Parts: sequence; structure tokens; C-alpha cells
Amino acid sequence: MTLRKGVRKIFDEVAWTYEITNHLLTLGLDIKWRKQAAKKASSVQPQKCLDVCSGTGETAQLLSWYTDNDSRIISLDFSNPMVSIGKKKRKMKKIHFVLGDAVYLPFQDNVFDVMTITFATRNISPNKEILEIHLREFFRVLKPGGLFVNLETSQPSYRILKILFHLYVRLAVRSIGPLISKSKVGYKYLAHTVPRFFDPKELAELVRKAGFNEINFTPLFFGVAAIHTAKK
Repeated sequence: MTLRKGVRKIFDEVAWTYEITNHLLTLGLDIKWRKQAAKKASSVQPQKCLDVCSGTGETAQLLSWYTDNDSRIISLDFSNPMVSIGKKKRKMKKIHFVLGDAVYLPFQDNVFDVMTITFATRNISPNKEILEIHLREFFRVLKPGGLFVNLETSQPSYRILKILFHLYVRLAVRSIGPLISKSKVGYKYLAHTVPRFFDPKELAELVRKAGFNEINFTPLFFGVAAIHTAKK
């Protein structure tokens, strides 16, 4: 089984409990952070939005709340159970659910005003070169001047905070995640990826190498997460 198929299998397994598990593990902070990211994305008054690796469409729903009534939001994910749950839970005319892979987005060049990705960048690949390929694909479908918004776990800048954060991930994610989701493998994988993801400056550099400019990031809750923004 390839890494890509393995990751898809994990998200297929945890789909039905994914939202509640994330809320519990982050003490509800992920809800607040998603709202912040969606507000940044909607601040440019986009008409066409793409939420990639959208899962069950939580961020897509927030975009639908914060954008104009005539805006169109595409929620794309490679997990069929995730897409199916999103369709059932979020029956909104503005949101269109698409089953697709982030590495080959099924859209023409220069289509979207805004593109968002939340808590999924670290699952694309731990390899910088492969992640950059995906970021170039994101760049391709954005219109010139389009806004890219990335919300992801990050690395605190202070060593003691980083140690405490990694300890929490190792103990809580590996123990609580499987209890709720019934997937030991799924949250073992997530507990593995979080401490190994890039710090905000490293991710900003990858975004720059993919072609973006005007790159900024905002650390969240002592740096355990960050919102990156960039322009095409």
C-alpha cells in the first residue's frame, strides 16, 4: 500500500468521529482558529472559493457564512466518507462537494479568488519537495492576486513550550483519539505527524518557493498552530 493510499484509508476510518475528536483534543480551539482563517479568507470578498482537503466541510461552511450570498464555495476531499458526511451535514446551496485529490486539482488555471486548507497540509507529505509540488498546484488554480490561507499545527518558538506541546500530543492524541474514533492507527499517525511538521518560517519559505508572495503568518496559542496567508 502506498503512503497516499494509507493516509486515505486512515481518514476513511475516522470520518464519522473526526470533528468531535478534533474539538476535544484541541479543547475547542480548532473551532476558533477555523473561524479566524475563514474570516481572513472572506475579507477579500471572494466570489469563488476552494477549500481543499476539506474533510467534512467545516471550513467550507464557515466560508459560506462569511462570504456574500452569490459566492460559490467548492469543498474538495479525497476521502469518500468525508465528502458524504459533509453533504449530509451541510446542505447549503453555496457549497459544492467534490471528490478529488489535492495533487491533481480538477480545475482549470486561474479560477479561484481564494483557496483555503485547514489542518491538512501536514498530511500531504513530510517531504518538502512533494509538499512544494502540491503548493504549486494550489498556486495554479488561484487567480492572479488570489489569496491562499493555510491553517495548520506548528512549532512553538520556545523550547519548553515545544516540549510540553509534543508531550501533550504524544499522550493525549495517542490515548484519547483511539477511544473516540475506534481507530488506533489513525491517531497514532496524527500523533506522529504533528511534532514533525515545519515551523512557521520553514512553511513560509516553502510557500514562497511555490511562487507565492506577500507571505505572512500569525502564530496561535503560543505557537502550537499558525495561519499563513499569501498572494499569487
